[in-house]
Amino acid sequence: MILPPLRYVRPRTLPEATTLLTEIEGSAVLAGGQSMINALKLDLAQPTALVDVHRLDELRGIEVTADGTLVIGAAVTYAEIAASPVVRRLQPSVAEMAAGLVDRQVRNRGTIGGNCCLNDPTNNFPPLLAALGAWFHTASAAGRRSITADTFFSGSLATSLRPGELLTSVHIRLLPVGTRVVHRHLQLAADSWALARVVVRLDVIDDVVDGARVVLGAVPGSPLRLTAVEDAVTGRQADASLIEPALAAFDGSGVEAVGDAHASAAYRVEMAGVQLRRAIESAVEQDGEHDVEQETTRSTAA
Repeated sequence: MILPPLRYVRPRTLPEATTLLTEIEGSAVLAGGQSMINALKLDLAQPTALVDVHRLDELRGIEVTADGTLVIGAAVTYAEIAASPVVRRLQPSVAEMAAGLVDRQVRNRGTIGGNCCLNDPTNNFPPLLAALGAWFHTASAAGRRSITADTFFSGSLATSLRPGELLTSVHIRLLPVGTRVVHRHLQLAADSWALARVVVRLDVIDDVVDGARVVLGAVPGSPLRLTAVEDAVTGRQADASLIEPALAAFDGSGVEAVGDAHASAAYRVEMAGVQLRRAIESAVEQDGEHDVEQETTRSTAA
């Protein structure tokens, strides 16, 4: 489909970008364009103008603060994240996630900011960043904000960004020694979207779970922390005995899932429990490592 006529602007500075987003009613941010261009072609989005922020220096860097917090600019591409020695050293699960996303063309253009701001239920980064306890810095003509992942992702294809507000960076605090991060998801095929996704983070001290973050993705419309599961495993030995209480605490009936041509809502919830079990199993087998793994299935459920 031919793209509809619209205004295109490329600001040279971050203040100029936020001013344009405020002054041009109906304007939208263009970063990597992997989602926006498709939305335009399918007539799913009708912005009056595209504000191209991809080349803004303020959004392009990868830095580490004095306390070890990793700061990734919103316009940094998946390929740049995957290739970064700093990300691989401090947050290997983030680097491995970026390295396995879709295909090379998308990895070279898609950005972490775009992935988070779209918050498509099938996107990989929102559940992982929620499990890592990330937070986001934003800028607008009215000033700057810091938003935790727990509140940033507010619903299917929705975030807590305000009109005219621009995501500038993603912040991930250095994980405690002994932390184990495991990502499991079920796909119809190796290059398809996930039917169910679970990310498990266990902070382990002296073989005891000192804290946990367990996040469900793909099944609900937005990343969902399974706080009952987190409470069930915290304070217990980090071994196979975690599996039973974790599964007992998982209440699939409380998860709002939507079925489609690939799988029914009930099947997605059932598979979420399977991925949770497998993620916990992998986590208790680790020793302060990370693990990103996918499972594929050729079956469908109606």
